[in-house]
Amino acid sequence: MKLNVYDIQGSEVGKLDLDAELWEGHVNVAVISQAIAMYRENQAQRSANTQKRGEVSGGGKKPWKQKHTGRARAGSNRSPLWRSGGVTFGPKPRDTHYRLPQNIRRRALQETLRGKLAGEELVVLDSMNAETPKTKTFAGLAQAFSVEKKSVIILDQANDSLVLSLRNLKYFSLKDSQNVNAMDVVNAQKVIITKEAFKKLEERVKGADATSN
Repeated sequence: MKLNVYDIQGSEVGKLDLDAELWEGHVNVAVISQAIAMYRENQAQRSANTQKRGEVSGGGKKPWKQKHTGRARAGSNRSPLWRSGGVTFGPKPRDTHYRLPQNIRRRALQETLRGKLAGEELVVLDSMNAETPKTKTFAGLAQAFSVEKKSVIILDQANDSLVLSLRNLKYFSLKDSQNVNAMDVVNAQKVIITKEAFKKLEERVKGADATSN
């Protein structure tokens, strides 16, 4: 199994041998769904906070006597029935973060990349280098690879000049080969990755593939 390798102008410059056991076959959507659900839940802030009747100001003295006033009985102006009273069963801050096993997270990354390969939405570049910060050098990436929506560039050991050159590109976000996850790949129209970074990703997902077998 071979994959075309391109330069930043979009010209083919070589081939990359792929491990067929890792990258061929059916995409496991169930594993991806588990990972995406975790990442989305962990992004939620869950910081809404309402005050219960014991937390609002007021209370203490009974507003009026119990009987013979012609009004409904009331024991406190902090009651949820009153304006500015406490809230019944309102939301409180809560921590709903959870973490799937590392093996499942790596398997989800493998499956999303497999899907991008099958859909011809993964582009491997021979290299990306920048001696000085200069965005203009990479301004043609989107046109060269028909990128029209949010996409991701995956790098390996990028220097400061390269990061500064790429971070202002319109459609692209930058990720490191050791930190990219399934959510980053799913949300991207295209994945552009250097050859060295792709090799590092293969090493990351091999452990998950071996365990699943």
